[in-house]
Amino acid sequence: MDTGSEEVARLIETYFNAYNAARLREACQLFAKTLDDGALVGVSLSGALTPAGLSSIIVPMMHAGFIDYVSSTGANLYHDLHFDLGHSIYRGTADVATGAADVMLRKEGIIRIYDLLFPAEVLYKTDEWVYRVLMSDEFRAKTMGTSELHYRIGRYALETARQTGARPSILATAHELGVPVYCPSPGDSTLGMNVAALYASGRQSGP
Repeated sequence: MDTGSEEVARLIETYFNAYNAARLREACQLFAKTLDDGALVGVSLSGALTPAGLSSIIVPMMHAGFIDYVSSTGANLYHDLHFDLGHSIYRGTADVATGAADVMLRKEGIIRIYDLLFPAEVLYKTDEWVYRVLMSDEFRAKTMGTSELHYRIGRYALETARQTGARPSILATAHELGVPVYCPSPGDSTLGMNVAALYASGRQSGP
């Protein structure tokens, strides 16, 4: 994803000739034409993409100039921060995905997202990081839209990723490249809950 491959393009152009494969070839051709024509390209993210590590696909596309803005669920932006902080998320198995092991996982302090597993401590440490970031002076007693909020959080995420040696998250990369990131409903995510926690605590901070 970082360098691209002419072999992939040749494969699609040569062998994706009919049925659904042909529709995929046409979609790729249309996307290439859209980029060549200089169209504004927005990407919408929903579902648990970033916990599965799929920001590793989005980030190179941002660096390549394929994405002009992002509209995402808050959960995708929040869970992507785990990697900036140097935390890991692990593959589970089909039997775990059924939910049959949830009681055992709960006892062991393990969080499950379908078949992805990680210690609850990952959430606690990420929440602590977000909380500290939102208490910075630049967020204090200031009203801002979601693009400005994410741009400012992205600066801290980028600094943290550089410290941990992690591949920067979507928010970190968006800050670096100046790509706006919007969240239609930030209150539905842990980022929004951390903002609410600041106000509930009586601190006059937060966006």
